[in-house]
Amino acid sequence: MTEFIPPGSRFHALSSPFPMKRGGELHGARVAYETWGTLAPDAGNAILIVTGLSPDAHAASHADNPAIGWWEPMLGPGKAIDTHRWFVICVNSLGSCKGSTGPASINPATRQPYRLSFPELSIEDTANAAAEVIAALGIGKLACLIGNSMGGMTALALLLLHPGIANAHINISGSAQALPFSIAIRSLQREAIRLDPAWNGGNYDEQHYPESGMRMARKLGVITYRSALEWDGRFGRVRLDSDQNDDDPFGLEFQVESYLEGHARRFVHRFDPNCYLYMGRAMDWFDLGEYGDGDVMAGLAKIRVPYALAIGANTDILFPVQQQQQIADGLRAGGAQAQFTGMDSPQGHDAFLVDYQRFSPAVRDFLDSLPAG
Repeated sequence: MTEFIPPGSRFHALSSPFPMKRGGELHGARVAYETWGTLAPDAGNAILIVTGLSPDAHAASHADNPAIGWWEPMLGPGKAIDTHRWFVICVNSLGSCKGSTGPASINPATRQPYRLSFPELSIEDTANAAAEVIAALGIGKLACLIGNSMGGMTALALLLLHPGIANAHINISGSAQALPFSIAIRSLQREAIRLDPAWNGGNYDEQHYPESGMRMARKLGVITYRSALEWDGRFGRVRLDSDQNDDDPFGLEFQVESYLEGHARRFVHRFDPNCYLYMGRAMDWFDLGEYGDGDVMAGLAKIRVPYALAIGANTDILFPVQQQQQIADGLRAGGAQAQFTGMDSPQGHDAFLVDYQRFSPAVRDFLDSLPAG
C-alpha cells in the first residue's frame, strides 16, 4: 500500500531499536514533521501540535509546501497560533501512512510492507516518538503542547511520560481514556474493513483494495464527527434531484446520504486500511487510569504542567465535553492552573476544524497569557 507524504515534509530518524509499549520494537523507523516560524536562541518559543487520527503534518502552508493545511485558519502570522511569536512543530503520528513509520511502511528486515506484522501500537508510542522529535530539534521544554482529538490523548501521555517537557498544554476535544461509545464505533469501523474480502487479512494492494470496508468505516466516523443538530440544519430531509433508479431501489435518495458517500470516496485510497485499524485500536486502549491504580483522575493528577486549557464542543458525541472538563479538573489536582471551556458549537467533534469563530479566540487568549518566549 502506498504512503501519502506531503511535499515539504521533514523526517526524524527514531532511536533504533525503538521499543513499543505492548512489546516488540521498530528498527530504522522515522517520524514526519513540519515547522513554521523561527526558533528563539534559547528555544523557549516552541509549540508542538500532535494530531488526530487522519491528519498529516501539514497543518498550514509554508514556503516548502504552499498548499492549504488542515488547520490553516488557526496557524500562521497574526493568527491564533502566531508564527511571528511561536516556532511551531506538527508531527505526523507514528503508525500513520502520512510519512511516519506505520503498517504501510517497508519493514527493513523483510523489504516488504509491515502490514499486520507491525508491532501493536499504543498512544504512548506516538507520544514517545514525538518526544524524540522535540529533543532532536534542541528543545528542552515546550512553551506549549497542543493536542486535538486523538492528539489530546497523545499530549497527555507525552506530559505524563516526559515530566517537564512543556510549560503549558491546550487539550482540544481530547480525552484521558476511551469511552464505551467511542470504542463501539471504532470497533464497527474495524469490522467493516476486516469483513471486506479485499482486505485479505491485511494483504491487499492498490488493485485489490478494501474500498467498501473503508467507505463504511469512514461514513461511521463522519457521522460521529458532527452533531445531529448540524445534520438537521445542514441537510434536513432534502432529497436528491435525480429519481430513484429502478435497478437500485435502496440507493442514495437523500442529500445527507450523498454527502456521506462523497466524503467517503474522497477518503478511500488516501489512507491505508491497516493504519486505520492500528490507530483506532490504540485510541481504544488508551486509559490514564493505568497510571492511577485504575482511577483516571489519579492518573491525570500525576501530570505536572504549570498552565492548561481544555476545550471542546458541547455537541461532541465522540469525545464528550465532560471529558475535557475531567482533563481540566485532573490537571488542576496535579497543581496546574487549568481552565475549561465548553463551546456552544453545533458542529460536534469536528468543531475545532471548522468553527474558528469560537475556537480561535480561546486558543489565542490562552497563548497570549503565557510568559513571553
